[in-house]
Amino acid sequence: MIPQDVKARLASAWTAARAFVVRHRLWFGAGIGALLPLAVLLVWLGASLPISRALEPLPNRALILLDAEGRPFARRGAYKEAPVVIKALPKHVPAAFIAIEDRRFYHHIGVDFGGVARALVVNAKAHRTVQGGSTITQQLAKNAFLKPERSLRRKGQEAMIALWLELRLSKDEILSRYLSSIYFGDGVYGLGAAARHYFGKPPEQLSVGEAAMLAGTVKAPVDLDPVDHPQAAGARARLVLDAMVQTKAITRQQADAAGHVVVRTTRADLPVGGYFADWISPQVKSAFDGPGYGEVRVPTTLDSRLQRIVERAVAKDMKGAAKARVGQVAVVALRPDGRVVAMLGGTNYRQTPFNRAVQAKRQPGSAFKLFVYLAALRDGATPDNLVIGDPVTIGGWTPANYEGGGGRDLTIRDAFAQSNNVIAARVYQQAGGPAVVRAARDLGIVSPLREDDATLALGTAETSLLELTGAYAAVASGKMPVQPYGRPRSASLGAAPIATTDMNAAERAALYDLLGAVVEEGTGRAARLGQKAYGKTGTTQDYRDALFIGFTGDLVVGVWVGNDDHSPMNRMVGGDLPARIWRDVMTAGLKARLVARDGPPEPRYERVEPEAEREIERPRHVPKWLRRIFGL
Repeated sequence: MIPQDVKARLASAWTAARAFVVRHRLWFGAGIGALLPLAVLLVWLGASLPISRALEPLPNRALILLDAEGRPFARRGAYKEAPVVIKALPKHVPAAFIAIEDRRFYHHIGVDFGGVARALVVNAKAHRTVQGGSTITQQLAKNAFLKPERSLRRKGQEAMIALWLELRLSKDEILSRYLSSIYFGDGVYGLGAAARHYFGKPPEQLSVGEAAMLAGTVKAPVDLDPVDHPQAAGARARLVLDAMVQTKAITRQQADAAGHVVVRTTRADLPVGGYFADWISPQVKSAFDGPGYGEVRVPTTLDSRLQRIVERAVAKDMKGAAKARVGQVAVVALRPDGRVVAMLGGTNYRQTPFNRAVQAKRQPGSAFKLFVYLAALRDGATPDNLVIGDPVTIGGWTPANYEGGGGRDLTIRDAFAQSNNVIAARVYQQAGGPAVVRAARDLGIVSPLREDDATLALGTAETSLLELTGAYAAVASGKMPVQPYGRPRSASLGAAPIATTDMNAAERAALYDLLGAVVEEGTGRAARLGQKAYGKTGTTQDYRDALFIGFTGDLVVGVWVGNDDHSPMNRMVGGDLPARIWRDVMTAGLKARLVARDGPPEPRYERVEPEAEREIERPRHVPKWLRRIFGL
């Protein structure tokens, strides 16, 4: 039952209200007319906008790449953690953001009309934008629901959404969504991720100084990044501390005691870039697609110690490269089964992230002769067979030897070791283009190759350093093809090993003989080590590319040097800088016991005695391959 006095007061109020509407019906109608569109818009917003969008995880979680020892070496992708709970944070943490971004946060209705007016006055006096009038609620509206454009229309949308958020959520809920979604630079979103990224701790453990630095970052996350711009970030943090004193969130003594804030040198621990990280990230990302918070830790095959060895060797050997007009270098290091353990795609990742080890397609030069001679071996040739060195013309093309010369008959072993172009072309002619292409495909070359192009004998078809090094790994392992990979192959990781076949034992032994001769007595003598090594040099026309690819123990390394614009180097050949870089990598790897002193058993090739070698003059001892060369 409603008391009689209450009923009387209600009746009196209703009568007064009705009389007011009658007297002021014009103004009242105008007010209703003005408020009606606003009410309709707020209803539409409530029905169309997902209230939780600011709390949604990123489309893909960040990847933390682990080396072969399980140590993190790179982070790729944006990083966001689960939403923060305001009541679980120390009071000085939200207070830092409120002090610098929106002091009247707990007193306005989403739009601070007084703050907007003050900003307009200040900006008008300065003749430029000095202050912004956006509240924390408006910033949340902009970041969660709107596109980053500057227009009066977008500002109107921002204000309307801010009003709607204030009707739907409490102040703490708005602040939680804001702190959980704003960008803090370096691919980091949300306070939880920022606290761990920059300070290695959860947000609940942030000190006053740390909270101030993070709050200061919000204004310009790139320019105020605490890692890249520590002085600017520190100056901004001091402004935040002063603002916190003014809002009485902390005392002046607490601000002074905040002192120097120590930021994790994040990029030294987990660099965002890196040639290997660029190469492997797209391959592993597909396995972890889908929204989520936090990060995914992904194992890789990278050997961080070998990576550092490669980087040091290149830095040392490239010091005098300017005189030789060498602009870039690329290095790939594999285990014989194809595991990529080190990769360098250029001299400076930050300046040139283009990966020359993977993305660049360059001519391999004489390094391609591996496939030409493998085709000949399959056709019955042996390293001791003698080949005529007279000039040869194939379809109007007459190859010439490096530094001129020629005309001397050589064994296949000597011709390969000395990288004789004329004899390589003659061998290509007799083995046949299709057989050479088939040999390259069998060892893992996937780049386009023309069977009808005789210049293929001298390596004019473009390949990547990675696939070329993988082909040499096939010889080292005796399995073909070898497909380089950077993610451990296992059923649980979704990367099963590829099917391979065993190389013919005699052919592999012969290739070992040829590759060993290059290092011992041929063009690759600069690569000699204290143990048996195998490899091949490569130099392209006008000295535009120079390579050395080889193996020893249980490591296969490919080295390329050249210029991105294909400009000629100063007489740089594969047996010079590339062979020296290769040697320095292997020497340091052997010393650090990262390269086996005793690799897989070396396949043995029985060399033909000189007396027996002359028997090739008798037709019954001449293989069909040599008969075609000599016209027998």
